[in-house]
Amino acid sequence: MGEVFVNLFPLSPEQRLLFERLAPDAEHIYSSYHEVTPEQLQRATVIFGYPPVKPLAQVKNLRWLQLSTAGADRYLPPGVLPETASLSNATGAYGPAVSEHMLGMLMTLYKKMHLYRDNQRKALWKDRGKVRSITGKTVLILGAGDIGSAFARLVRALGASSVIGIKRNTRKIPEGFDEAHPLERLDELLPKADIVANVLPATPETERLFDGRRLSLLRSDAVLLNCGRGSAVDLDALCVALEKNPEFCAGLDVTEPEPLPAEHPIWMLPNVLITPHAAGNFHLDSILELLLEIALKNLASYQETGQPCVNVLRLGKRP
Repeated sequence: MGEVFVNLFPLSPEQRLLFERLAPDAEHIYSSYHEVTPEQLQRATVIFGYPPVKPLAQVKNLRWLQLSTAGADRYLPPGVLPETASLSNATGAYGPAVSEHMLGMLMTLYKKMHLYRDNQRKALWKDRGKVRSITGKTVLILGAGDIGSAFARLVRALGASSVIGIKRNTRKIPEGFDEAHPLERLDELLPKADIVANVLPATPETERLFDGRRLSLLRSDAVLLNCGRGSAVDLDALCVALEKNPEFCAGLDVTEPEPLPAEHPIWMLPNVLITPHAAGNFHLDSILELLLEIALKNLASYQETGQPCVNVLRLGKRP
């Protein structure tokens, strides 16, 4: 049976040719997350993108899934992919986009731009008072990989006095960070931080990581940014904390559930900024450019060796 590549990346005709030139003997099927059919997935030996999870265990000939996302938690549990399938992700493609989105949220909250926008819509000329600066602040970043490191460089450039990372392997401190600590030390680090940014993936350890108890450890004027996974923050507990202390602010690009229900009270709080999981999602052209670099390098390796070579999360079993 010949190779069948199902490609869900949002590609131009010229970009499609890059895949076809590397794999001229394969059948190339182009679709999207919302339009791909179970029948197309059933035929796939290779999938590029973020496919629906439910049909994948039945894709018996799947040999490799190249994700378009850095987060891979949906695809890692046993039984989601057939044992033959290798899995690689898009770590390295989202650093600039997501870190700049987080910085935008932080500066909006620090400078009260969202409140001035509210005033503008009411044609209300009203001073909102004192604002804050990143200069001299302590920043705690949960997740010191591609996105976390990019955010560390940004806040460092804007004058942050201390940048602390939370990561699994603390033997090497990434560029842009002053310190690196394991997640087990989070409780003692939270009271020291002016800005707390979470970009960790979803794992059992990060489920409701920011519950009522942990939120109570934050400084009264802290800013909490979440561009990791919505499951990391207990929204009901966050509402209580935000209502209790108007100086405490939160910027959320992810929530649980998604979409966030229209009736949820957090929408109306003045000290929160919410975006609809939009920090990445190919809104910045560089995301697709960086993703193509990763995917095409892996495709060249797959054509030569039968396996991807970068961002590999698991190698599939071969006969």
